[in-house]
Amino acid sequence: MGLGGCIILIAVGAILTFATDWDMEGVNLDLVGVILMIVGLIGVTTFSSIARRRRVVVPPATPVVEDEHRHRRDGYSDGYGA
Repeated sequence: MGLGGCIILIAVGAILTFATDWDMEGVNLDLVGVILMIVGLIGVTTFSSIARRRRVVVPPATPVVEDEHRHRRDGYSDGYGA
């Protein structure tokens, strides 16, 4: 689950806890909302700790050695005009 999924869990949990007044027998929607918010917060902290540990390793640049003989254009080195 990515960061977006965790934020959605927090938002849905907050909506269920604070913005609804539904009554369902056998289900406490306030508790379900709090559980969703806790799971979302755990996901955000886990995602951020994993993302912080990732390091991008840039390979060292290899020098480009150009062959001067191939790029010399004086009219005589390529065999024409001789």
